[in-house]
Amino acid sequence: MPLGGCGAIDRIDNIGAAPALAPIANPTTQPGYRPVSMPMPATEHVTYEPNSLWRTGSRAFFRDQRAAKIGDILTVLIDIADSAKVDNSTERTRANSENAGLTNFLGFENKLKNVLPSGVDPTSLVDGSSASSSKGAGTVDRKESIELTVAGVVTQVLPNGNLVIEGRQEVRVNYEVRELLISGIVRPEDISNTNTIKHTQIAEARISYGGRGQITDVQQPRYGQQLFDVIMPF
Repeated sequence: MPLGGCGAIDRIDNIGAAPALAPIANPTTQPGYRPVSMPMPATEHVTYEPNSLWRTGSRAFFRDQRAAKIGDILTVLIDIADSAKVDNSTERTRANSENAGLTNFLGFENKLKNVLPSGVDPTSLVDGSSASSSKGAGTVDRKESIELTVAGVVTQVLPNGNLVIEGRQEVRVNYEVRELLISGIVRPEDISNTNTIKHTQIAEARISYGGRGQITDVQQPRYGQQLFDVIMPF
């Protein structure tokens, strides 16, 4: 709640002003940043052959301008067109009936009347029944389409040569800021000769596209309503 209060105060201070853009900063120094650790193959020792231009483990003979080192920039092409449709239906019915009695128990069945309340019939001591029924149905019909381009920065080079990238883009239109975040791991071989890579070629990809501003505020329920939805048990 204190964080929510601080956010409300900041919004009050910025009434009538456009949302501020975040400053350009080193992603590795931002709070919450964690270096990536992935399973690595055995270290390959580099050897040089006399009178040879080729180096063991080299990925290319001639040097190109594609991203390869920390701080290099490459372009990520995001083209998401997902569609999912699921329709499930479940129905279950169950009925049980139990009837038990003690008609003869070494002649002691009649003495049950002295132990149990009056009116007990030894031939019908237990008579129970139960019934249950459940029915459920669910439908999912979802379509998403996102086509964007964002530049990312190489923040880490893993021991096997793969690159860890992270990119952030902010666009402000009037009083609404659109944010695009992307991070993941790419292979240098997947980077095209134009220094671009598709989002489908990014391992452990994390893509976030959202916004903040006056329109986003109107689309979100109030703090009180969100709190009520969390604590209300019914």
